Amino acid sequence: MAVDGVTFSVRRGETLGIVGESGCGKTTLARMIVRLIEPDSGTMYFRGHNWLGAKGEELRALRSRVQMVFQDPIASLNARMRVGAIVSEPLVIHEPRLARRERHARAQKMLDAVGLGADSVTRYPHEFSGGQRQRIGIARALVLRPDLVVADEPISALDVSVGAQILELLDSLRRDFSLTLILISHSLPVIAQLATRVAVMQGGRFVEFGSADQILQSPQHPYTQALIQAVPQVPS
Repeated sequence: MAVDGVTFSVRRGETLGIVGESGCGKTTLARMIVRLIEPDSGTMYFRGHNWLGAKGEELRALRSRVQMVFQDPIASLNARMRVGAIVSEPLVIHEPRLARRERHARAQKMLDAVGLGADSVTRYPHEFSGGQRQRIGIARALVLRPDLVVADEPISALDVSVGAQILELLDSLRRDFSLTLILISHSLPVIAQLATRVAVMQGGRFVEFGSADQILQSPQHPYTQALIQAVPQVPS
């Protein structure tokens, strides 16, 4: 799905939720934000820097400040690498002068922060559960201490209870590390748990944008109203 005419800003330290049905362009937008996909036109600025115009060393420096947590915690991890190497790989790329011992220490510290023990460093991804693998992906994204993290459907492949734990972890890490978080999901209840502002996406465009309270309590667009009506209700 093409993304067309999307305009928004993200405040430092907030969680912006982007919600919409599968195929509406959410993942395409997420990959544009981190420059895994280059848009045909438009502009993007990050902390005053021309993000789309950045090249060379400027681009390398900015990339370290914008990281992504991917949807599939299995496909996003290299099965042939030990977890310690996976988490420290961004340091090898962006901080090549860092001593190996320091890289290892920072990777271990970040694994501790996401709730994985010291023994995880020497193990492989297949030895972990889906929720634990997503924690590894989060540790990899945060090891560079970025300013902005884009989480694209981070719990869609997980059981409900495990997904809730991952959401709590993301929110805790956002506070602990002073992160700005863009959370993308097809589930309005998921977005509602963390987001301070919400963008509703349909057909590659934002059809409604506002505070989480306004979107959830007084939706204006018919599509937003339909999303809310589609949320299952637990009988009292």
